[in-house]
Amino acid sequence: MQIIRFADLKPQPWRNGGGVTRELAAGAASSGSASPEATSTDAGAWDWRISIADVTRAGEYSPFPGMERVLTVVEGELLLLAVDGTEHPLEKYRPFRFPGGAASSSALPTGDVRNLNVIAREGTFKAYTSIIELSKKRAHPVFEGQLGVLLQGQATASPGQDSAPVPLGRYDAVVGSDTQTPEILGRGFLAVVSLDPVTG
Repeated sequence: MQIIRFADLKPQPWRNGGGVTRELAAGAASSGSASPEATSTDAGAWDWRISIADVTRAGEYSPFPGMERVLTVVEGELLLLAVDGTEHPLEKYRPFRFPGGAASSSALPTGDVRNLNVIAREGTFKAYTSIIELSKKRAHPVFEGQLGVLLQGQATASPGQDSAPVPLGRYDAVVGSDTQTPEILGRGFLAVVSLDPVTG
């Protein structure tokens, strides 16, 4: 079972100075695997990327032509996201999909926010973000092609029912698998990011 510890990730400043980003994982179609070592600031090096960004100042977002983005506010109350001139109020735990190449910027009417960002190359991967409320009685599995990120609360992860559970910290990520499928148990909210290969 692979766990990506948020506390171990190095923050990278935005090019416009409006915040910092921590990359949880990135991957290419050739490898298909989630790996914290695959991270890169060069979008040509990956076909998908999952990161958490602290937004501390209004400003423009870096464009990612040929990509699709799914942005979810995971801390803070409200982000006003403008995409190609149209403003979208984004509330906490409500994923929003938009073209990566679009002219986009944000404002912070209620203060700083933290975003979960998923970027996937169009025609190669389709990304989805779901927010799940965890249960202490029923474990939530994380399958191959998925990443489970603990957003809030207390939870543990285990690779099957016979293994000892491992405590998760806030924003720790569990890499999914179909062989020894990790299961997450606890109280709070989990973001499940799914990266589905595009076929045909």
